[in-house]
Amino acid sequence: MKKILFIVFALMFLIAVPNVNAKSYGWGFKRNDDHQTPEIGIYAQEIEGTSSYYIGNPNKKIVYLTFDVGYDNGTLEKLLKVLEDKEVKATFFVTGDFITREEELLKKIVEAGHIIGNHTWGHKDITKLSFTELREQLTKVEDRYQELFGEEMYKFFRPPEGTFNKQSLENVEKLGYTTFFWSIAFRDWDVNRGKEFVVDAIINNLHNGAIILLHTVSAGNIEALPEVIDQIRSNGYSIKNLDYLISSEGFTF
Repeated sequence: MKKILFIVFALMFLIAVPNVNAKSYGWGFKRNDDHQTPEIGIYAQEIEGTSSYYIGNPNKKIVYLTFDVGYDNGTLEKLLKVLEDKEVKATFFVTGDFITREEELLKKIVEAGHIIGNHTWGHKDITKLSFTELREQLTKVEDRYQELFGEEMYKFFRPPEGTFNKQSLENVEKLGYTTFFWSIAFRDWDVNRGKEFVVDAIINNLHNGAIILLHTVSAGNIEALPEVIDQIRSNGYSIKNLDYLISSEGFTF
């Protein structure tokens, strides 16, 4: 009897503990200046069969503006004003720390008609979380959003630091989420990036279906954003939000 109980507890332990030995990846892509979909190499195999996107429809001149938000250093309200003036809607992937510390700013984002996405409660590496731990990280964000706004949030997810593997993405999908990586990004959390650098980094790599990742902490981003939006449009692209990407209209080939 003791032997049977030992086996049962051992199996329970193995199920509860994440497979930390499973290989994980940091999202990335090969940039090009030809305005073509960037290559993602072996990552294509990892995201295949999961509810994950890094671009929208490559046949349509539509791009998507997204922001990762862990904290604010006084730039976010300026960013919201730019988006309002330019009549652009975006998706903001937030952490629990931001929700806790910046409740009023979160309300302003929602009131402006933007989408709030889930970036986990504690900015955790999802490849090191068990299914139960992952569910807790996502549910805490969902529950707080429900408390504040009286409605369910979009089930849109972005892995913290872009760390992932197939198993973790499958777990995210089991929890009802769509994962969004990106196809345009640069080290924009470096607050020393100037306006021209930001504009060039985005516009020189613009392509159909691009999901653009920015952070909200760089003054250079805020200064560049009006020109970025203007140049996106002058190059014949429209800017839509991620709910359009996953619609049948947005991803019809």
